[in-house]
Amino acid sequence: MTDKKVSRLRRARKARLKMHELQTVRLCVYRSAQHMYAQVISADGSKVLAQASTLDKELRNNATGNVEAAKKVGQLVAERAKAAGVTKMAFDRSGFKYHGRVKALADAARESGLEF
Repeated sequence: MTDKKVSRLRRARKARLKMHELQTVRLCVYRSAQHMYAQVISADGSKVLAQASTLDKELRNNATGNVEAAKKVGQLVAERAKAAGVTKMAFDRSGFKYHGRVKALADAARESGLEF
């Protein structure tokens, strides 16, 4: 693996250990060059409570690798999480910098009613 990916995974591991220690539900975000993925994972890490991505039928029609698509994913995962009965969680950015698409997804989820 490249040094960049190893560093990202190290940062992600450190944050996830803290979330596991606190036993919190987490909103886990992953971004690739073309798509954005978001999952709400239970406190013990055994179940996915809600998920959304740019691969969903509602979001696949438009561009999938930009800030607007990330905002739509944030809104969709917030709606599904609220339907599952979860509103308070920790934000797991998977070691990615908190800017651009990751920040847009987080802001949209907060505006839609999630607390983290």
